[in-house]
Amino acid sequence: MTNTKIRFDGRILFLSDSSEAVKAQLQGRDLTTAEALPLRDNISTDEITPVVIMMTYDHRLGEFPYVGFKTQGVLPIGNFAVKNGGFQITVAGKRYGKGSSRESSPLAEKSAGIRLIIAESFERIYRQNCDNIGIYTSTDFGLIERIRAGEAIDIEEFLVGRDAVTQAVIRAGGLLPYSKAELPPRDEKVFNPIPRDRPLTLVEKIIERRRISQGPVARGDGLFISADWRFSHDYFTGMCAHFMHEAFGETVNLVRPQEIIAFQDHLILANQSFPHVRDNLLAAVGGLASAHDEFVRRYPVVAHGALKDSSGSEGICHALMTEKHALPGQVVVGTDSHSPHSGALGCLAFGAGATDIANSWATGYIRCRMPEIIRVELSGRLKPGVTAKDVVLELLRNESIRQGNAIGAVFEYSGEAVRAMSIDERATLTNMVAELGGFTGIVQPDQKTVDFIRERRGVEIVLEDWLFSDEGAEYKQQFSIDCSRLTPLVAAPGDPGNGVALAELDQQVSVDIAYGGSCTAGKREDFDYYHEVLAWGVEHGLTIAEHTRLYLQFGTLAVRDYCIEQGYLKTFERLGVELIMPGCGACANCGPGSSTRADQVTVSAINRNFPGRSGPGQVWLASPYTVAASALLGRLGSFEELRESARQEVV
Repeated sequence: MTNTKIRFDGRILFLSDSSEAVKAQLQGRDLTTAEALPLRDNISTDEITPVVIMMTYDHRLGEFPYVGFKTQGVLPIGNFAVKNGGFQITVAGKRYGKGSSRESSPLAEKSAGIRLIIAESFERIYRQNCDNIGIYTSTDFGLIERIRAGEAIDIEEFLVGRDAVTQAVIRAGGLLPYSKAELPPRDEKVFNPIPRDRPLTLVEKIIERRRISQGPVARGDGLFISADWRFSHDYFTGMCAHFMHEAFGETVNLVRPQEIIAFQDHLILANQSFPHVRDNLLAAVGGLASAHDEFVRRYPVVAHGALKDSSGSEGICHALMTEKHALPGQVVVGTDSHSPHSGALGCLAFGAGATDIANSWATGYIRCRMPEIIRVELSGRLKPGVTAKDVVLELLRNESIRQGNAIGAVFEYSGEAVRAMSIDERATLTNMVAELGGFTGIVQPDQKTVDFIRERRGVEIVLEDWLFSDEGAEYKQQFSIDCSRLTPLVAAPGDPGNGVALAELDQQVSVDIAYGGSCTAGKREDFDYYHEVLAWGVEHGLTIAEHTRLYLQFGTLAVRDYCIEQGYLKTFERLGVELIMPGCGACANCGPGSSTRADQVTVSAINRNFPGRSGPGQVWLASPYTVAASALLGRLGSFEELRESARQEVV
C-alpha cells in the first residue's frame, strides 16, 4: 500500500487557558507550545459552535468556529477569526469536543481551514465525526515542532492506535466514500447467534448479535452493526439528507424507512427564544425547519412534529423513543449525544453525527467499536429527596471520570438502587452517560421494563432469555456507590463535573431562574418530584421567591396529560409557575427559561452547564427536587433545607 504524506502549511492555534495568549495569536503572533501552556481542558461543542450560530449545514459554518470558546471569563475569538488568521491546526487539552454530538463543530473547523486537531484526549463522538468528514486528529504533541519545521507527516501517524475500520475510513477520506465502496445496502436486518465461548456483557451480546463482520473481535475493534431505529432532529435532518444525497445521489432509497424517525424538538420554540429573536435568526431557523420538512415529505419515514398551534412539539426525541418506539435488545441511534436515554429499556442506544446517520439511512448500518464496559454498582436505597440525577452528579465528580478515563466506555448500571428505580429514573442514569464521556448506558431489562411498555404503549412484550450480562463477564472498571449515603448535589457553573454536595457549599447562592425540563428532567417522575415540593410549599403558605422565576417544561405531550390527570397543574398555576410545552427549549438555549444576562444565576435540572449552554448566565445543575426547592427559597437549597427553613420560621 502506498503511503500518503500530508503537508500542513498553515498556522497553529493553541486554545490556551490564557485569554491574552489566544488574543496574541489572533493578532498574528505564533506561540511556542510552552508559551501557550496551560491549555484549556474540557472544550465543549457548545463552545466550538454555540447553538445560536448553527443555522446552516455547509461551508458557511466556517465563519464561526470557537466563537463560544471561553477562558478567563472572556470570549476572545470572533467571527472569521480562524479563517482570516490562516490557521490549519488546533491544539487543546483533555476531553476535547465534549457534549453534543453536533457535526456542525468539526464541519465549522474544516470550513475555516482547520485540517488537524491535536489534543491530549478526545470525546468519542467528536473524534468519530472528524474521521467521518476528513479532519485528522492526534494526541501526539511531538507533531507540532515537526510540522513547524516543514516536515510532511505520513498518514500512518494519524492511524496509530485506531482500529482497522477507522483506519480504512480515514484512508478513504471519510465515512461515506468508504461506505459506498465497502457496504452495499441491505434491507434485511442482521441477527447472528450469540457466541457462547465466553461470558459476555449485555452490550457485547447485542453487538455480537447485530454485527456484519465475521470472526473474533476484541475490545476497541471497529465494526458495523445492523441498526433498528435511526433518528434525526430538526437541527440535523437537513445536514444528514445533504450528506446522503451528496454521496449516494438524489434518487437513493432509504433502508427500512419505517424505522427512520424525524423529530421536531430542538428549534420548535425558537420564536420564544431571546437570542434567536434578538439576533434575527428566525429566518435561518426556518431554513433548517424547511430542510427537515422536505425530508419528511420526500420519504415515507415516521415523523413526530410540531403541534397545530405551534406552541411546542409532540415531545423530545429521546423521551419519545423510550415512550413509543425502542424495545429491549434493539439498536437505537440518533443525531444527539443523549440518545443513550433508551438504554433504560435494555437497548444499545447511542448518539452519532450527521454523516453516520446519513450512512445508516442509506445502508442500514451504523459504525461503532466493541467497547470497554464499566460496571456501576448502586447499592442501598436513595434517601427521600435524593434522585438518579444526584447519583450521576456523584459519578461526574469522580476524578477518574473527570480525567476522561471513561471516554467511549459503556456504563452498565446494576444493584439494589437501580432495581428499585422506575424506568424514568433509570433513563436519567443512561441519558447522562453523555456527560460522563461514555459510549452509552444500559440497564438490564426486568419486569419494570415490561410494565412500562405496557402502560405507556399498551403493548405486551416477553423478554428474550439472553437479555442479561453473564456472570464472569469482563469489565474495564467497577464503581460502587452506597446510595444510602448520598445527599443532594449540584454542579457548579462551567462543567457537569463540578459537583459538590449542597450541604458543603460555603456560601448562599441567590437564584434568578429555576428551570425544570429537558430530556433528562421532563419525564413523569420528574414532575412528581416538582409537584411534591411545590404542593408542600402551598400547604405551608410559601410562594416562589420574589426575585426568582420558575419554568417547568413537559418532555412530551404524554407527560403534560399525566400532569393534568394527576391535578398537578392547579398547584403550578397557584404558584405562578411558567409552564412550557414540549421541546428542548432552554436546554438548547432555544426557548423560555434561558438567561439573558451574564449576571443571572440559574439552577437547572438539564444535563449540562457548559459556558453559553442556556444563555450567558451561570448555570448550576441540580435534581428536580432541588430546582423546585430553590425556587421557593430564592437560593440554592434542597427540599430538606426548605422544610427546615419553614420549621425555623414557625419557631
